Amino acid sequence: MDLSLSPADLKFQTEVRDWIAANFDDELRAKMALSKNGYVDKAAQVAWQKKLASKGWIAPNWPKEYGGPGLTNTQRYILQAELSGAGTPNVAPFGVSMVAPVIMAFGNEAQKKEHLPKILSSEVWWCQGYSEPSAGSDLAGLQMSAVRDGDYYVLNGSKIWTTLAQWADMIFCLVRTSKEGKPQEGISFIVFSMKLPGITVRPLPTLDGPAEGQHEINQVFFENVRVPIKDALIGKENEGWTYAKYLLEFERGNAYAPGLRHMLRKTRKVASKEIDGNEPVIRNPDFARKLALMEMQIDALDMTERRVLSALSAGQNVGPESSMLKCRGSEAQQAITELTLEAAGLYSQPFVQDTVALAGAGANDTSPTPVHALTAAPSYFNYRKTSIYAGSNEIQHNILAKLVLGL
Repeated sequence: MDLSLSPADLKFQTEVRDWIAANFDDELRAKMALSKNGYVDKAAQVAWQKKLASKGWIAPNWPKEYGGPGLTNTQRYILQAELSGAGTPNVAPFGVSMVAPVIMAFGNEAQKKEHLPKILSSEVWWCQGYSEPSAGSDLAGLQMSAVRDGDYYVLNGSKIWTTLAQWADMIFCLVRTSKEGKPQEGISFIVFSMKLPGITVRPLPTLDGPAEGQHEINQVFFENVRVPIKDALIGKENEGWTYAKYLLEFERGNAYAPGLRHMLRKTRKVASKEIDGNEPVIRNPDFARKLALMEMQIDALDMTERRVLSALSAGQNVGPESSMLKCRGSEAQQAITELTLEAAGLYSQPFVQDTVALAGAGANDTSPTPVHALTAAPSYFNYRKTSIYAGSNEIQHNILAKLVLGL
């Protein structure tokens, strides 16, 4: 295992850092400082993604034949690490990292030509239609129906926890096209416009208190929605479960450590400014101990991620390690938000929903909480989700028990 960077990789790392310094401007940095989930408003999000696209870095995992940059595994890791470590906005994964690989692998040429360039340019915003009110971790139990009517599917049902669906132009969905055989055998993978008649998007309230229109999750209802089968169906009918599992390989296993280090730097900032008695919180021995333990956990996770990177560079596949990284990474995210909340202390209690408006010019009122601590409570509440989405940690533990321990 070689964890050192080659001269070429160090040169690439410098290139990435210089590019971030030139393109991650003060206005966007200010917005990210008030973000509780790693995203900003749609206009700023798309503008940032277009900058990455113009550099060729929005889709580092894409093959060159589809417009990818042709980076090595190490270069992809460096790019992700530097972007996360700098605190730049997350690239919305639904198009670039999730549906695009499925379209590349299983879509026809017309579907590739239609969708891939628009995903690469951020011209089209995608959302994911997997979970349902009665089918979350047990995804094979989904019931949203797609009934053939000539050249169309007629869709009825709903999807839930649909992230940023209010911004979406397109959706990729798992739907039930057959009730015969095992539940997994009657599922199809389809893509279609969110502008079709019969689609209703309703926001779901969350504890982090989003501003109006800036909420993160939704429930989407489909009532007799007609989608053309020729354009919508990816691959073969009733084989969507295979494509869904393929997609999940791209949803999990990303590097957590660089982003965690950035989060911990923000925690240190809050702890350095807030006073506990006569001293800053960061000088409290118990709090300092917790910070040190968190740093050690991040270091351990970083080494594990680098071992995975080394294996990938040697041509090996990532197996249950992706489940392990998801569990440890998401748990560390939650732990850091808990530390930030502790550091903010009483200032985390006057929790207001629209933190961005209260921090901006022209607000009708001001928050008693200083700007550096405004997102302490919202981020804490928002990050309760990380151990649930992308396959709950309980499910990941079962995968590890089966594949690693043989239980």
